[in-house]
Amino acid sequence: MTRTYCNPMDLDYGFCPIPNFVTCGKHRATADPAIVRFRDDYYLFSTNQWGYWWSTDLSEWTFVPRLFLKPDANVFDELCAPAIWVMDDALYVVGSTYTKEFTIWRSRNPRVDDWEVACESFEGGAWDPAFLLDDDGRLYLYHGSGNDKPLYGREIDPKTLQPLGENVPLVHLDPENHGWERFGEANDNTFLHPFMEGAWTTKHEGRYYLQYGAPATEFSGYADGVYVADAPLGPFVYQRHNPVSYVPGGFARGAGHGATFVDHADRYWHTSTIVIGVKNNFERRNGLWPCGFDAEGTMWCDSAYSDYPRALPATGHGELAGWMLLNYAKPVRASSTLGGFSANFAVDENIKTYWSAESGGPDEWFESDLGAASTVHAIQVNFADQDAELMGKVPGISQAYRVMGSLDGQTWFLITESEGRDAPHAYHELPEPVRARYVRIDGIRAATGKVALSGLRVFGLGDGLPPRQPDQLVVLRGASEPRNAWLKWAGQGDATGYVIRSGVAPDKLYHSMTVYTATEAWWRAMTRDETYWFTLEAFNENGISPRTAPVESPAP
Repeated sequence: MTRTYCNPMDLDYGFCPIPNFVTCGKHRATADPAIVRFRDDYYLFSTNQWGYWWSTDLSEWTFVPRLFLKPDANVFDELCAPAIWVMDDALYVVGSTYTKEFTIWRSRNPRVDDWEVACESFEGGAWDPAFLLDDDGRLYLYHGSGNDKPLYGREIDPKTLQPLGENVPLVHLDPENHGWERFGEANDNTFLHPFMEGAWTTKHEGRYYLQYGAPATEFSGYADGVYVADAPLGPFVYQRHNPVSYVPGGFARGAGHGATFVDHADRYWHTSTIVIGVKNNFERRNGLWPCGFDAEGTMWCDSAYSDYPRALPATGHGELAGWMLLNYAKPVRASSTLGGFSANFAVDENIKTYWSAESGGPDEWFESDLGAASTVHAIQVNFADQDAELMGKVPGISQAYRVMGSLDGQTWFLITESEGRDAPHAYHELPEPVRARYVRIDGIRAATGKVALSGLRVFGLGDGLPPRQPDQLVVLRGASEPRNAWLKWAGQGDATGYVIRSGVAPDKLYHSMTVYTATEAWWRAMTRDETYWFTLEAFNENGISPRTAPVESPAP
């Protein structure tokens, strides 16, 4: 039984179907994921996939091909930012639209393509819609997308699926006070207004948590924030701890425009968008993180070590497996290299960079030296798109490869291999750990185009010691710009990287950021008049150090 998962989610992502979005190269793309639990299954819809997935365990996903738009719809955005909800023992879905002509579909057997029309023309047509069925049977729509408009809410008749009232403005962006809402890769650009989008509302213990994505999907700081109310249409109040889901560092960055759902044990999870943005600003993937509510009702999301192996619902609630990355920036060799797509890019913990071979296989290979014999528990094989030839969802494609291991670089044994399915971010949890110093992927065949890897990531444990606790952590925050802080610390020579944790109280350090190699970082996600605390820990291939004592950073 698979016990863990690793971001980006292991899905057979379709290719971008929009012609003017692929002028810099055809590529896979999706975003805006929504997951709900229906009966004993989880259902996942996301943008422009020409279908959807279902799963019993959040690990193995089955794709169901389906085009939901009418045959005469002259658009490429097939089911963009879809809304899904459960009502009357059925699953409902509708995509983004302002035309008020979209159909709401319903299925009581969604494991297969068995859908019927629930509402022929939805007069409440909206962009980035989300629905909440309240405990009293009343249905609410939340929606909005733009840099000059709020998120709206309105009541919907659950029988006719048509609006019962007018749109009610609910929340606006406030980047002058909320640092994380500022536009830019590092929330540092002010020449454009940020975007507010991706509404999703969760009801927990009688309160309504209205989530939203900002500042823009192109950036590593893309995140989901939350406002809270005692009634479904407000008034909503900004939560002190914000944003909720936030992944500005690491291999797979970004955690905006998503959805919150419960597993079979009624534990909360959050899914949202991971940013790539190389071939196009809208080149993206889906991610999954554990989340919940603390004793005071604060909504949180655990994104520390966001792209390391974590426990699935069958064995836990997203706890770290304890397996560390073994091959960050370690020596590599490759069969060939296309232009400047260096082999080192496959081990630099940056999903935006990648190694590309000169061909599509099968004679291409890539080898990573872990530096010392280590215990390997899992391997993630992340393919990039180089000279891809496909658009849309294409059935029957797959990658092929063998992952080999060796202790001496001479005698090799099979660790794992491809599974005959399309898996551009394949995650292989090994049934039993193996000992290896060298990990090699060979016999590679790309699904399309050249063989290209954005990350061959080997997880396990080395035989050494975790790094020492960092020291001399300094947090500088000035009155001229209290939304920012500069952090500096004394480096540890035995550390691969560091995780910064931050929050609005010493016991609410819900934010985190992964930093590789560097001993300084900018933190630009603070609210202007809020006091924050920071701690720091170091990590390497052997484990994680103790955290430093919390450092207070008061509002000037």
